[in-house]
Amino acid sequence: MAEQTDMQSNSFLVELGTEELPPKALMKLATAFGAGIISGLKNANLAVGDHNIYAAPRRLAVEINDVPASQQDQKIQRRGPAVSAAYKDGEPTQAALGFARSCGVELSDCEEISTDKGAWLAVNIEQKGAAVVDLLPEIVAKSLAALPVPRRMRWGDSDIEFVRPVHWLVMLYGNDVVDATVLGLNAGRNTRGHRFHNNTELSIEHPDDYLSTLKQQGKVIADFAERRELIAKGVADAAESVNGKALIEDALLDEVAALVEWPVPVIGNFEKEFLEIPEQVLITTMKDNQKYFPLFDSNGKLMPMFITISNIESIEPDQVRKGNEVVVRPRLADAMFFWQQDKKKKLESHREALKKVVFHNKLGTIAEKTDRVEQLALAIAGKIGADISHTTRAVTLSKCDLLTEMVGEFASLQGFMGERYARLEGEPEPVAVALSEQYLPRYADDGIAQSGVGQSLAIADRLDTIVGIFAIGQKPTGVKDPFALRRLSLGVLRTLIEGGLELDLKELLELAANGLADKAQADVAEVFEFMQERLRAYYAALEISPQIFDSVVSVQPTSPLDFDRRINAVKAFTQLPEAESLAAANKRINNILKKNPMPSGATVDASLFDSDAESELYSALHELKPEVEASFASGNYTPALQALSRLRTPVDMFFDKVMVMAEDEKLKNNRLAMLGELSVLNSHVANLGALQS
Repeated sequence: MAEQTDMQSNSFLVELGTEELPPKALMKLATAFGAGIISGLKNANLAVGDHNIYAAPRRLAVEINDVPASQQDQKIQRRGPAVSAAYKDGEPTQAALGFARSCGVELSDCEEISTDKGAWLAVNIEQKGAAVVDLLPEIVAKSLAALPVPRRMRWGDSDIEFVRPVHWLVMLYGNDVVDATVLGLNAGRNTRGHRFHNNTELSIEHPDDYLSTLKQQGKVIADFAERRELIAKGVADAAESVNGKALIEDALLDEVAALVEWPVPVIGNFEKEFLEIPEQVLITTMKDNQKYFPLFDSNGKLMPMFITISNIESIEPDQVRKGNEVVVRPRLADAMFFWQQDKKKKLESHREALKKVVFHNKLGTIAEKTDRVEQLALAIAGKIGADISHTTRAVTLSKCDLLTEMVGEFASLQGFMGERYARLEGEPEPVAVALSEQYLPRYADDGIAQSGVGQSLAIADRLDTIVGIFAIGQKPTGVKDPFALRRLSLGVLRTLIEGGLELDLKELLELAANGLADKAQADVAEVFEFMQERLRAYYAALEISPQIFDSVVSVQPTSPLDFDRRINAVKAFTQLPEAESLAAANKRINNILKKNPMPSGATVDASLFDSDAESELYSALHELKPEVEASFASGNYTPALQALSRLRTPVDMFFDKVMVMAEDEKLKNNRLAMLGELSVLNSHVANLGALQS
């Protein structure tokens, strides 16, 4: 097939205009839209150039460079009936004639081809490549239909469904409009400008003009990344103008960028008395409810100010500021009321009411869950040396803040408010800290609990949930994970590994399962396997190869911290020059022993050696054994594997000079016994042979 780079090509642009799209899903939709179109073009055997994805509140767009004008012409060989069935007594059969007709040729145009299964009739057909403008409508329609939209909507009296009502469709190939109808819209070259600044039709003459036309004429910045960067800079500059520093978090920046097409920063104020409320409450109110950027002074203290991003360049910016101040004030007043009301009650006073709050109808109430967590947390605290009395008290108070007014309004403040109220009531500092730490890590890049009490509570609470949900048959399936068990599992594993906690995960799962025995029976092995897969994901994110991970999994360590030490040791081992040769030798040894298992207790008889290679390997093995086993016993895996690398030369020599499967049964079994000893020594840390898979 000829290269498509020799063909005429041009840029392609598609833009779908809609009502305001869900801000948190905007980039996910745009990325999927672009990926679907690229995939459709590639599936049509069309090589394409660079592409750009654009997303704004009222539009999804994809621009692709160097899209070929058509597919390559192809020569296709169609095979028909066997020659033996194509002719009878020298005359063509109906099978032969029918085949020729179906191909649009005369029988004389067919040829005979020979294969290993006999001779067949065949015909070579020149298939004209389809024009890309004829392929694009279906490619775009399929990409839109495949977008990850959990719930689509209808509008008016139409049966058409999409995430939001659609209003216009731009589809250009070069300067030409692509003749297409998608989602009930006829494609054209007219887009629309900003809803308030220029809500008129704007003509796009060529895909290359798309961004500039929208920006210069329509007051729309269609490029999400450009808009996001402008917002970040605008917020930082505005904060600096009042000698402050803004809290600019990625999630908020992404959401605000998905809400506006023409970002304009506006500084607002609120009353200083609201600073009496804990900073985290104010920050949460401003970020989550209002999409504002909080401001801090040079001492890191919250200022009674915020920055909002307006979607218009107002001729009266002061009115925009006042409007936002009016809107935020009732929110802050509510927070103040909740704060004052909550302080009137002791945190522990909510504990009795937890008996009426259902955790899960098959797993009981929050109070029952807390009782289970207490037993597990105390067991963990005892193993890691955390204070038992503080752990007991922390568990007692752990879920009480769920029934406070503040957490009832701002669920994301659970734990944080528990810590604040506990401090106000004079609880021991380790207890107060643990109430917040029990929820760490809250998200992927969050830190883990640092205190022993917090770690005990964080692990116990998560394991009770994980084991409980598995026990009632509601484990994650596919992409569905309604109880966030994958995230909870990763939190446990990270706490054990990054916290340096030498705990046996299987043992902890057994304890959690025992606590649930009166509710449901859990398959601990199944839960352990599930968490092992989370461990795989954890190391994949750290760029640990699947081979290294599998080499450690194969020896079945049950302590995540021990698992981590082995992973790091094997990773270091793979950097050694001897690693590849020893890994290959171990794989060979494992394969030999798999086919020729030795009886338990088989020993090596040095008097049966008949070559120097056997003697040298045996001597090297027994010289290294005490040193290596001592390292293994102390968990010092890296020096142990480095020491094993000294076996490379005698192992290579052994396999070069010695026939393991000798005809003499005694010699064969003796050599197999030595390979068995070598295998046992090499597999203390990991299955090194798995590094070759």
